[in-house]
Amino acid sequence: METDVLRDQLIQLLDGGNAHITFKDTVANFPVDHINSRVPSIPYSSWDLIEHMRLAQFDILDFIENEDYTERKWPDDYWPDKSKKASEKDWQNTLSQFNEDLEALKKIVRTPELDLTGPIPHAPDYNILREILLVGDHNAYHTGQIIVIKRALKIM
Repeated sequence: METDVLRDQLIQLLDGGNAHITFKDTVANFPVDHINSRVPSIPYSSWDLIEHMRLAQFDILDFIENEDYTERKWPDDYWPDKSKKASEKDWQNTLSQFNEDLEALKKIVRTPELDLTGPIPHAPDYNILREILLVGDHNAYHTGQIIVIKRALKIM
């Protein structure tokens, strides 16, 4: 029973909400003409942040699932090229892949036979619970940054 409560809470963390705006609500109806917009003192656009979130989230999903996981290079493999301007198609692809990977993480959390607190077989110093908490924290942090950008651009 405690495990069910923990799993439910982790799903809520991944979905966002409660004390935070959800990622889904943050990106809903986002004006495409502002996906690459930057504001003073923030070196990233909203697309940069979401693409970074996608890359980091996929890295954790890969880390959990892939016994042949290869560590990526920080920061190069976790951020898009700053000179890249995302197209509407890039934006949609990023959102789609982000959501697909998020659903895969939620499926892992919902798998009752998985021990969330036991060691990951190919990475015994880590466990799924830690990785899910990391994703939830990371996504909430950057979702907040996107809100700040939206407010500065007066699109919220």
